[in-house]
Amino acid sequence: MSDAITHYRQLRELTIDELAYVLVMLDHPIPANALVEMEQRARPVTVDDLVAISYALNTTPAVLLSHLPLDMPDPEGPLATGLPGDVDQAELHAWLEGRTTLDRESRVDWWAERVACLRVRSAHHEEQLQGAYAEMREFGDLALQVADAPLVRRLQWLIQDGEHALNQAEVALALTEHRLEDLREETTP
Repeated sequence: MSDAITHYRQLRELTIDELAYVLVMLDHPIPANALVEMEQRARPVTVDDLVAISYALNTTPAVLLSHLPLDMPDPEGPLATGLPGDVDQAELHAWLEGRTTLDRESRVDWWAERVACLRVRSAHHEEQLQGAYAEMREFGDLALQVADAPLVRRLQWLIQDGEHALNQAEVALALTEHRLEDLREETTP
């Protein structure tokens, strides 16, 4: 929470004093020194504080609650107090937004839906890549002779980008399928 407040306050280009002023105007005064303590993890953030700060920062409580710093290493335990230790950030977002619950059956369903979406994404990238390959084959030897022509360069870029996107989708799919299988095994008696 502390990193989220700092991040979104800085994103909105507000100083601590300016945020404190906005909160006074919203009729939920939090002194600047208390905001500093919240950002330094020295003071807890109440639900009322969370709502007011979210509104003042033009975001939502769910966004602040589910914020993870980009440079944060993989947590050794749960992302948040009381959650299963294997809940990842995307699943946390879905839960905070009410798109899933964290009971075992719902989690399996949610991960299965992610697998289905990633299969579609992977198939889409594969189809686009095959189309770019086919177009390049149509040029045949001509492509080698005019390798610097804008259309050939565009096709080369599409192929390179398509190969990268397909690789990323396949890695994400494999990891997600593995996670789904782990969850299913946990539910099997």
